[in-house]
Amino acid sequence: MPEELSTAQQQVADFLDDNGMHAPPAYRMLDLAAEVGEVAADAAKSSEYGEAPEALSIPEDELGDALFALLALAEELDVNAGDALETSLRKYENRIENGGEPGSGR
Repeated sequence: MPEELSTAQQQVADFLDDNGMHAPPAYRMLDLAAEVGEVAADAAKSSEYGEAPEALSIPEDELGDALFALLALAEELDVNAGDALETSLRKYENRIENGGEPGSGR
């Protein structure tokens, strides 16, 4: 999967190049926050603000927008998304192996 993520990042990089859409990382971070906010809004609304979690619905294109924004941020920071994912997975595995919970702050 990390190789596929790196391929997806390259697709985003090519799209940014082809369309003159490069932007400073600070702007990319704001875009990512906005896109994740849209996903959260869809989740809140569709689940009646948590009262009906089984009704949760998030449109694929909204997840795609958030993923695009994350990969664009990685590209502008010159971070390989596949490598970052591998590092993160190793971190979670180490936490589990050491008897802890995989989540942060536990």
